[in-house]
Amino acid sequence: MLISLHKNATTTPATRLAIQQAQGTEAELVQRFGVGKFTIRKWRKRTTVEDGSHTPHRLQTTLNVGQEEIVVYLRTHLRLSLDDLLAVVREFIEPAMSRSALDRLLRRRGVNRLPEPEVQNT
Repeated sequence: MLISLHKNATTTPATRLAIQQAQGTEAELVQRFGVGKFTIRKWRKRTTVEDGSHTPHRLQTTLNVGQEEIVVYLRTHLRLSLDDLLAVVREFIEPAMSRSALDRLLRRRGVNRLPEPEVQNT
């Protein structure tokens, strides 16, 4: 069985279950399992022994949906580079927009890479 633990996890599911089922004071359990008192409190309070999700449930975005559509339109139709698009967004849409937030937006919407320019045959 493959166990997926958080990279900073100090306990395994078996240890967590033992903590949940153990009798004794908090100080005794700290000594027995070699973990901190907050770890003992946390696992005694929980009903499961699995790691919880560490993914944010709500992404923080600087722009609303309508503004995002405008940015995507500018990217796809005017074919602006990231820095040029950032200058336009800061000037006309959102002065507080960071370059990394704009890059994340473009990646999320699938327009982070501009397609190769079409070559016209003459």
